[in-house]
Amino acid sequence: MEELLREYIPIVVFVGIALVIGLALLISPFLLAYRNPDPEKLSAYECGFNAFDDARMKFDVRFYLVSILFIIFDLEVAFLFPWSAVFGELGWYGFWSMMIFLGVLTVGFIYEWKKGALEWD
Repeated sequence: MEELLREYIPIVVFVGIALVIGLALLISPFLLAYRNPDPEKLSAYECGFNAFDDARMKFDVRFYLVSILFIIFDLEVAFLFPWSAVFGELGWYGFWSMMIFLGVLTVGFIYEWKKGALEWD
């Protein structure tokens, strides 16, 4: 039993060091920080200018469209990394599957572009 407990000593040491470092990082700003409140420093900051309306105001649809496009192309990259890692094992079937996937995304992007969804007039 003593041998089994001895194997856990590195884990206990690691957790202990992590706790000490974590607590030191949480407590040190309260002890060492320079306290000089300034009205400009304490003011609300939103995108470089003061807040001018309610936070529950309606957003333009273009914000949502751009966010959806970002998610689509982010997922495309998320699919490309594992595909490229095993590209040699997939053969022609894997290659053409990805080309069809990229083609569908390209057609969708061209459609969005032609409809003017990316214009910010």
